[in-house]
Amino acid sequence: MDIALIIIGLLFCLLGIIGSFLPVLPGPFTSWIGLLIIHFTDVIPQNWTFLGITLAISLVVWVLDYIVPALGTKKFGGTKYGMIGSSLGLIVGIIFMGPFGIIVGPFAGAFIGEFIRDSSESSKALKAAFGSFIGFLAGTFLKFIVSVGFLIFYFIKVWENWGALF
Repeated sequence: MDIALIIIGLLFCLLGIIGSFLPVLPGPFTSWIGLLIIHFTDVIPQNWTFLGITLAISLVVWVLDYIVPALGTKKFGGTKYGMIGSSLGLIVGIIFMGPFGIIVGPFAGAFIGEFIRDSSESSKALKAAFGSFIGFLAGTFLKFIVSVGFLIFYFIKVWENWGALF
């Protein structure tokens, strides 16, 4: 049973890394579930402090993921139209363009949103779209780094207890 939990935990950690790029899955939180699962084995001792700290990190990153793109849009002169357009563009981009839509969708959505608000200033809409894109990349990068960090923690925990597994 322990080996099954180790494999399931690894799958959750890997799914968390994939979730760093897909807005449907909360990447770091999914990776954290992988860490939680391995602590239910008889081999790896439960460390509630470690789990609590990593849970707090995953929740902070989850909240920041919603704030950072909005801050990027705001920083570059965007409005709520650009922020809403960026979110809608992400969803539409993924549906119609797959992984490439993750990059193009928020940019195009923010541009369209700002252009709808004020069609006379396309340069301002382009600047806000660029800010949304930078914010999205920053949030994605943060989620990816935390998810990879959790995968590294996973391997460290498994490696420390490898002898007890086999």
